[in-house]
Amino acid sequence: MNEKLINYLLTTIQPKDPLIRRLEQDAKEDHVPIMDPIGIELLLQLIRVQKPDKILEIGTAIGYSAIRMAQSHPKTYVVTIERDEARAEEAIENMKQADLTDRIKLIIGDALEVEEEVRESAPFDFVFIDAAKGQYQQFFKIYAKYIPSGGMVVSDNVLFKGYVSGEASGNQRLEKIGDKIRSYNEWLIKHPDFYTTIVPVGDGIAISVKR
Repeated sequence: MNEKLINYLLTTIQPKDPLIRRLEQDAKEDHVPIMDPIGIELLLQLIRVQKPDKILEIGTAIGYSAIRMAQSHPKTYVVTIERDEARAEEAIENMKQADLTDRIKLIIGDALEVEEEVRESAPFDFVFIDAAKGQYQQFFKIYAKYIPSGGMVVSDNVLFKGYVSGEASGNQRLEKIGDKIRSYNEWLIKHPDFYTTIVPVGDGIAISVKR
C-alpha cells in the first residue's frame, strides 16, 4: 500500500486506551517488534467475528497483541508463548496493568519445546503465529492439530518487508528469511486440511481456516 493510503487507513482506527498507546511507544523506543497498526486491526476484527473461546499465540514479546486480543473479545482466554525471559517478565507486568492476568496464561519457553504444557489448555479455536520467521512451518505443524474444523490460524509477516516477493533485496540475512517465509506460504497454500488466503495488509497476513 502507498503512504497516502496507509495514512488514510490510520485515521479510521478507533482511539486506543492509554496503556495500549504506552505499549506502542515502548515498543518503538526499545525496537521490540509488534504487529503493524493496520494489521492488528484486521487480526482483532477476525477475533470479533470468530469469537474464539481459546486463542494460542506463538510469540508474546511484551504482551501487546495478547492484551489486545483479550480485550477484543471479553470471553476469550489467551495462552501465549515467549522464549525470552526478560520480555516475558515485562509482558506479565503489562498484563497486570491491563487487569487481564485471569484471561491470559503466559508460558515461558521455546514454542518448539513446550507442546506438552500447551496441550493442557487445548483445544484452541484460534492460533496466532508471530515468532521466529524461519520456524513458522514447524510451529504450524505442532499446534494446528489442536484446533477443530472451522478454527483459524493467522500468520503474520508472510510478505516479510518485500523479500518474499523479490521487491526488496540486498540484505543476505533478510533474503534467507524471505526464502523461508516464501516456502512456508507455498506449503501453507497447498495444505490439504486448510483454506488459506494471504492478505497484503501490514507486513502480510495469512489467514488459514481448517476444513
